[in-house]
Amino acid sequence: MTNPEIQADAGAGPIRYSLWQMVLYMLKLGALGFGGPVALVGYMRRDLVEQRGWITESDYKEGLALAQLAPGPMAAQTAIYLGYVHYRILGATLAGIAFVLPSFFMVVALGWAYQKFGGLTWMQAVFYGVGAAVIGIIAISAHKLTTKSVGKDKLLWAIFLTLAAVTVITESEIAWLFLAAGVVAWLWRAPPRRWFGGGMTAALPAVDAPQASAWLATLDLSLLSQIGLFFAKAGAFVFGSGLAIVPFLYGGVVTEHHWLNEKQFVDAVAVAMITPGPVVITVGFIGYLVAGFPGACVAALATFLPCYLFTIIPAPYFKKYGKLPGIVAFVDGVTAAAVGAITGSVIVIAKRSIVDIPTALMALATVALLWKYKKLQEPVIVAGAALIGLVLYPLLHR
Repeated sequence: MTNPEIQADAGAGPIRYSLWQMVLYMLKLGALGFGGPVALVGYMRRDLVEQRGWITESDYKEGLALAQLAPGPMAAQTAIYLGYVHYRILGATLAGIAFVLPSFFMVVALGWAYQKFGGLTWMQAVFYGVGAAVIGIIAISAHKLTTKSVGKDKLLWAIFLTLAAVTVITESEIAWLFLAAGVVAWLWRAPPRRWFGGGMTAALPAVDAPQASAWLATLDLSLLSQIGLFFAKAGAFVFGSGLAIVPFLYGGVVTEHHWLNEKQFVDAVAVAMITPGPVVITVGFIGYLVAGFPGACVAALATFLPCYLFTIIPAPYFKKYGKLPGIVAFVDGVTAAAVGAITGSVIVIAKRSIVDIPTALMALATVALLWKYKKLQEPVIVAGAALIGLVLYPLLHR
């Protein structure tokens, strides 16, 4: 019987890590990885591709491309795919759970403190410092992703710049542009010998989200059922990364269901930014405020289950056909688009986090420190920025 820990796919060579090493890595990243999806996928590439050699560059690109094409949180989907690469569904499942659990328990603990002590007034001060440092962290991550993924290819640079500009102008990530970028690269580099029907777009479900929402709103459901259905829609219908889900959550949580007021929702977003792991884990905090620990569990499970399924279902086809010239070109195009959107999102998030001269200086100082000291750990910078925020914010906002 073949040992799965030493035998990889045919022709791929031996696997250099055990399943539990991958799980422990994702657990650590989920507990200490600050900076949101842009930084998190950058850490995965740095640690798993460059430093440890566990994952190949092509496998990483496939995971990033799939995460951008499917709805749901990008960092979590990339983690799930990287777990799938050598250990299939078990690896995907355990890697995804390990990545999400640490930050989930953190936001639940913050939700408990928030309710017990009547709000977390220190949150704004911490976010003042951390938000600025995060801009520097994700700027460095975006730079590294760009140099490695785009290189000197003129077509990929054109795609990259187009998506970066669109993201900055619209302040959103437009899903069909990722698909279009892949098709353009495919047709330019490896055009098909004959045209055929179907293709990847046939696998994407055509969902009328507003109509589905209207139908669901007519049902008389318990509170937990309503929470589950709403957050399942958030996980299944919202494309983009990080804060892209925030407008959708605001519309449902504050405007439609009136589960939270404006201040509570803003605090929920702040919690997502000052805790490590995926930004979308704010759903756990919201769920806790609405219906306690059961609400937090239902909200998190409903949000992440669709992105898990959207990753493991098409993953075998990515693995099987991923080395074909047309697929390689398609993935390169989608990757360039993804990195362009990631770079654009740095500017979008910076407009919200850099609000004065001190925050601008903190962001620049973060970039300079990470550029000069390559081994400097991001949590150290985040902790320092949080302390600076706690000191400066009360002085500047009396």
